[in-house]
Amino acid sequence: MTGVELALVGLVVVVASCLQGAIGFGLGLLAAPVIALLDPSLLPGSIILLATGLTVLGVLRDRTAVDLRGTGWALAGRIPGTAAGALLVAALPPRMLALVLAGTVLLAVLLGACGWQPKPRPAAVAVAGAASGLLGTATSIGGPPMALVWHGSSRARMRGTMSAFFLVGALMSLAALIAVGALDARTLAFAGVLAPAMLLGFAVSGVVNGRIDREFVRRTGLVASALAAVLVLVQAL
Repeated sequence: MTGVELALVGLVVVVASCLQGAIGFGLGLLAAPVIALLDPSLLPGSIILLATGLTVLGVLRDRTAVDLRGTGWALAGRIPGTAAGALLVAALPPRMLALVLAGTVLLAVLLGACGWQPKPRPAAVAVAGAASGLLGTATSIGGPPMALVWHGSSRARMRGTMSAFFLVGALMSLAALIAVGALDARTLAFAGVLAPAMLLGFAVSGVVNGRIDREFVRRTGLVASALAAVLVLVQAL
């Protein structure tokens, strides 16, 4: 990856981290397709590593608003989903993984645009947790399933609960990737280089929270994610 490409990824990570800091998810949705365009072998590990740090910050900021019961149901589903996602990473070549990633993003964008929202009953939250575990481990994009079931929560509650869920989930995903040999030193170094961009994005989210309409931010993220996913599909095909 050239210096210009790395700078571009860094900028995207700043924006994506700000988006996640504002609405509870978005790092993988926005940044993963861009990294897939440049070097898909760095996925999903690099994004999951960044998400781990980002969710620690999110939990610390919104810890008083975390829904522990909802987080528990979601994590119950996340465990089998994470195992399935790790097996996909081990089985699929980078090009096929890029196609799965692009398809996941486009499906998430479609569901978000249609406004479909299941009720956050325990069974629905557990199923969403399983889907999030599978997609998050395989493609680094585990936010959309949880956003669908928790969308009706207050902004702070949604951010805090999703951060708590994704923190534990990211640690599960990292353990699973290590177990199947899908996390190498090159990926660790790449995530380390992008860590300052993640920190900057989170800091900016603290400034914009409450000043920018959440629906505007969500729609902007969906449009940008759809464009990135289409570019990934074009390159992979």
